[in-house]
Amino acid sequence: MKLAILSATIGAACAFAPSSTPAVSMSLRMSEVETTETNGVETAPVEAVPVVPVVAPINGWVPDEALPCYGLPGAISPLGFFDPLGFSKNTDLNTVKRLREAEVMHGRVSMMAVLGYLIGESTPTITYGMNVHHTIANNQIPEVPGTVLFPFFLAINIAEAARASIGWVEPGLGPLFTLRENYYPGDIRFDPFGLKPTEAKDFANMQAKELSNGRLAMFAA
Repeated sequence: MKLAILSATIGAACAFAPSSTPAVSMSLRMSEVETTETNGVETAPVEAVPVVPVVAPINGWVPDEALPCYGLPGAISPLGFFDPLGFSKNTDLNTVKRLREAEVMHGRVSMMAVLGYLIGESTPTITYGMNVHHTIANNQIPEVPGTVLFPFFLAINIAEAARASIGWVEPGLGPLFTLRENYYPGDIRFDPFGLKPTEAKDFANMQAKELSNGRLAMFAA
């Protein structure tokens, strides 16, 4: 009888004792949540870094080795790309830029020379007392006083020095006759009237027009 009462008492006490199984289950669930959160942090997506082009566009022009003269404007109809002597064949980018620099500069000087011929031979000028001087232009320079020629040649030297500092690498800082990487041939940042287009297509069109007029002026002068 005493044994039966003791067994009943132990059974009733066990009924009110807390169970250890849910705690273990809860611990497992907490561990799973923490593991999931940790894995989520480790596998967070990484933002893609934008690809920067090797050569930055200059006035909208990006050198392309597959194109004639690396894609510089100047291939104008009806001849298109015209290089019968192959000066630009198998040349590097710096050489092509130097050739274009020379073409643009000579074209600009020739356009000024043609204008000087027309004005000097048929228009009154300050040098000759506002009278029409009928001497041909080639013979007028020896007749100009030295006080007028000196400022003229000084201005030319200053302009050439400014152009060299803008577009060319200084001697000793790189190979000789090297243009700066960010320099567009002929763009010396002189645009007092704001005529330079901002769009790449418009700039290439204006460059083609300047080259056409410069080439014609080189023949005319």
